[in-house]
Amino acid sequence: MAGWAGLVDLVLPAACAGCGAERIPLRYGVCAPCAAGLESLRPGSTAPTPVPPGLPPCTALGVYDGVLRDVLLGYKERGRHGLAVPLGALLADVVAASVGGARGGVLLVPVPATAKAARARHGDHMVRLARRAADRLRRAGWSAAVARPVRALPRTDSAELGAAERAAAAESAFRIRAGRVPALRRSAAGRAVVVVDDIVTTGVTLAAVSRELRSVDVPADRVAVLAATQLRYG
Repeated sequence: MAGWAGLVDLVLPAACAGCGAERIPLRYGVCAPCAAGLESLRPGSTAPTPVPPGLPPCTALGVYDGVLRDVLLGYKERGRHGLAVPLGALLADVVAASVGGARGGVLLVPVPATAKAARARHGDHMVRLARRAADRLRRAGWSAAVARPVRALPRTDSAELGAAERAAAAESAFRIRAGRVPALRRSAAGRAVVVVDDIVTTGVTLAAVSRELRSVDVPADRVAVLAATQLRYG
């Protein structure tokens, strides 16, 4: 289902996921001006205020606004799966910037979706992006891999929670898959471990996933995201 949705997004005329204009041709659902706007963004460091305990240094492509916001919403909430191609490439740039840009080994750990969210979106949206990013990094000469050692437990949609409630929910929202720990440790050996997500707001989710990794002696070195809420990007 997810593959077919992505194919339809590639070949059928549709409004641009960034500006909404019906310009043909679209490449992966984005018109040329919006694609140029996304490509002009440069990764920078970001941090929530306050920084939650256990959050590694975080790098974001840009502010959660404008074209970047609209494209992320199109991909995540509106079924525009073809956008995984350009967004995955952009995430690869953020990962590279987060570890200093020197080609080396990186292990990407996507923040997992709940089973309910994955069903609604016809797949885990961050797993798709992480795999695209890893492919892009490998083509550029990196030793890049993706691991999925963390599972998300059922929980209330964080959009419905306040800051304190979100922090409390994140504490019990994730668990390490015990059977994957040996493979995880092998994959992490000699690589920078980067937790990846689409957006950082309070940072409590990213901190919780990072703590789960550390609980099995796999340190999360960095966080890489596509967007940061405006007051937290700099």
